[in-house]
Amino acid sequence: MAASVIQDIKEFLKDDLKQFESVFSSSVTTKVSLLDTILRYIVKRKGKQVRPMMVMLTAACYAPISDRTYRGASLVELLHTATLVHDDVIDESYLRRGFFSINALWKNKIAVLVGDFLLSRGLILSVQHKDFDLLEIVTDAVKRMSEGELLQLEKARKLDINEADYFEIIGKKTASLFAACCAIGAASAQQPAEVIQRMRQFGEYAGVAFQIKDDLFDFDENTKSGKPKGVDIKERKMTLPLIYALSKAEKKQKNTIISKFKNNPDHPKNIQTIIQFIVDSGGPDYAKQQMIWYRDKAFECLETIPKSQPRDLLMGLLDYMIQRKN
Repeated sequence: MAASVIQDIKEFLKDDLKQFESVFSSSVTTKVSLLDTILRYIVKRKGKQVRPMMVMLTAACYAPISDRTYRGASLVELLHTATLVHDDVIDESYLRRGFFSINALWKNKIAVLVGDFLLSRGLILSVQHKDFDLLEIVTDAVKRMSEGELLQLEKARKLDINEADYFEIIGKKTASLFAACCAIGAASAQQPAEVIQRMRQFGEYAGVAFQIKDDLFDFDENTKSGKPKGVDIKERKMTLPLIYALSKAEKKQKNTIISKFKNNPDHPKNIQTIIQFIVDSGGPDYAKQQMIWYRDKAFECLETIPKSQPRDLLMGLLDYMIQRKN
């Protein structure tokens, strides 16, 4: 079902995706040989393009997709790609989508500069065409994403993240970019402020649901070992299932789990102990309930849009985001 939705969207946006890719590719063209090599490496390993598709589907709900929409989608993709490059440096991650990351192949200094270049190209693309309203939306997203990253780092040191902190962090760090996608889509279709705000809210809810789905991957079985993955536990990430489980635990049990999580989280026995604790406490079930709640709130934002294929595909894309396998 999920894969077929993406295929349906790609078929509906077939010509528009080509136009978008043309605008995006021209935005990352450079005469610097090293930079050109790295950018071609990035472009060849692009993801599913969920965010540009959100921009274009949102626009198509209100008006024919225009050159402004393609530029808006490219602006979002430039920002998203830059943040991924920078995130890999921050997280000291050497793999991205199954391939070596930029910092793994060309080291941190070059990776940071490549991320900066991508951000600058987004700025130039907007300024050249006087898309200042689109740039304002993205600039706000960059601010919120930075705040979310720093808030997460601050809280992670003390391991005192509660549920309110969690939703503030992912609202800024993850959901803000999805919100920007939908706001840009509506703005590129020349919609009034109240419509832009409503679609921004749709994207915000969708982004939160997307992140909770990410949290739940820790409890999927590894295809090789048959055991839960526990990747977030190894990386000491405070996810919603863990936060919920700790909030329900007695003090002694809570201290024991936090000690294992803090001091030796990558030990297989500790991973299994923590996962079992979370499952027994109902953490994954609670997270799923929250994910569905945010999905339903997102759907409510679309109720004022007349029924159409773009609206149906946008709803299908949201379902895909919470049903995906990776």
